[in-house]
Amino acid sequence: MSALRIIQVAAIASVVALMTGIIVFSQPSPPAKQQAESVPIGGPFELVDQDGIKVTDKTFAGKPSVIFFGYTSCPDACPTTLFSLSTWLKAIGPDADKLNVLFISIDPERDISAHLKEYLSSFDPRIRGLTGTDEQIAAVAKEYHVLYYKGVPLETGAYTMDHTTAIYLMDRAGKFVNSISLRTEDKFAIERLRQLAAL
Repeated sequence: MSALRIIQVAAIASVVALMTGIIVFSQPSPPAKQQAESVPIGGPFELVDQDGIKVTDKTFAGKPSVIFFGYTSCPDACPTTLFSLSTWLKAIGPDADKLNVLFISIDPERDISAHLKEYLSSFDPRIRGLTGTDEQIAAVAKEYHVLYYKGVPLETGAYTMDHTTAIYLMDRAGKFVNSISLRTEDKFAIERLRQLAAL
């Protein structure tokens, strides 16, 4: 690993460590109200969905939202999280229809709308893919305090993206309520989604 790579990883790790209570907490978690007041999460955005339709944060107003940032070429965390999300949505039954479930790509270079749509066809159909320009993705990632950066490309041109893996739970007004981490047990994740759908 190069010196620059080590510095990048160390810097991101430091920021993530400071945000542990929001990004990678497991149960039990601090009160959601306390988290939301300490670090504002969420805000306006302009993107396009998997059908190429322009959307904004207002498109999803009126229903609570479940938001996960990732990319379709992700080798592990993203497909695992999307599979878990699909399982949890099935577990809460009809309440799942009360939620917006959004997968926002942090790799717009490869994740065009059509590719997102094909990729997400392997998961719950209620999961809607969003993408945009580099600038638009950077803007929405900033609003949600999502950290991401492109890894060093291989000789083939292939590359990975390092990124925050939290699932953000937002109320119908777009305010942060809680989050789910990769370490959250299924029963706790299901209960958080059920509670979100009831808001």
